[in-house]
Amino acid sequence: MSISTADRDNYWRRTRSLMIFHLVIWFIFSFVVHWFASALNQVSVFDFPLGFYMAAQGSLIVFVVQLFAFVWQQDRIDRECGMAED
Repeated sequence: MSISTADRDNYWRRTRSLMIFHLVIWFIFSFVVHWFASALNQVSVFDFPLGFYMAAQGSLIVFVVQLFAFVWQQDRIDRECGMAED
């Protein structure tokens, strides 16, 4: 089965957009949240300062959820564009 150039370009455009979106989320939870940790420490979650909580648990939870979301979204793109592996 041959895939047209337009379909291939659409596939890579969607894949690139998805990757950039997830990299932005990763950057925010890896760096931006921690840069503002002192300001976030004014709020408490389970008697822990929010900055500490985000550094110790929150970011890790976001990364795991993001991983599963990315795989699910990429699989959907693969199937819609005819690039899925069976």
